[in-house]
Amino acid sequence: MSTRLEQKSKYVKAKYKVRQTPGDIVFHIFNAILMMFLVVVMLYPMLNTLAISFNEPLDSVRGGIYLWPRIFSLAAYEAVFENELLLIAFRNSVARTIISTVGGLFVCSVAAYVLSRREFLLRKFVTIYFVVTMYVAAGLIPTFFLFQDLGILNTFHVYWLPGLFGAFNVIVIRSYMQGLPDSLVEAARIDGAGEFRIFLQVILPICKPVLATVGLWIAVGNWNDWFTTEVFARQNHLATLQHELMKLVSSAMAETDTPTINPGEGSSGGHIMTPIAMRAAITMVATIPILCVYPFLQKYFVKGVHVGSVKG
Repeated sequence: MSTRLEQKSKYVKAKYKVRQTPGDIVFHIFNAILMMFLVVVMLYPMLNTLAISFNEPLDSVRGGIYLWPRIFSLAAYEAVFENELLLIAFRNSVARTIISTVGGLFVCSVAAYVLSRREFLLRKFVTIYFVVTMYVAAGLIPTFFLFQDLGILNTFHVYWLPGLFGAFNVIVIRSYMQGLPDSLVEAARIDGAGEFRIFLQVILPICKPVLATVGLWIAVGNWNDWFTTEVFARQNHLATLQHELMKLVSSAMAETDTPTINPGEGSSGGHIMTPIAMRAAITMVATIPILCVYPFLQKYFVKGVHVGSVKG
């Protein structure tokens, strides 16, 4: 019996085996080499920065460090985290990212659900109004006075409250919801469910791909933002990680790659700090957290962008 199955399997494989021409073989080889080259080009800067950040700071000035530290050391990271504001800044950045992402997804998905309902007569007018706001902005000075009048200037609310609603995010989520079968909503209504229950228990669970995609956009935007702190939250207790790291990078880049910290003054173990080592450590501290989140949302990302952009 097993022999027959093996023979049949070989027959099927031979029948459907595609014969490759010399041109196909050359193309596949060239394609593989090109993809490997692109992978190296994209990964090398990150790996090189990682190697420099773990290298002895003074030794990094010599150069010649590629993918592995020449003299392993944690001095650069110790110098970065010796900044008193970094712990507060990290906490504020995490809190801001979580609150903005959760709140933004809820507000945008509610607005998208309303705009996706055909019984909402003003949906086209409201959609056009939202799209116009994507191209026309008030500017920095009116925004500053608006935040001042609202009482959120120099408060933590300035980080999450203005960004709860995003017109582009609403359009993407609405396009995804419009592709869902109307029979789902109709069946729920027949069972006696209200609009809010339909939204929470029927629509939202189906919208995981687009919600994950939009959530990633919101999270990355809030995590990387330093300008809001620079202009609207100039208090030490409101410092964010990106703003503090930006200041450290700016001060380091103003220096030459020569020792900037004398032994024993600010670096653990008497290490001498250099701008190149400081920049590398700062870059990794700012990058690693968001890289840890992305793999969990990657499976939804492509599907969410593709399906959410099919309908206009």
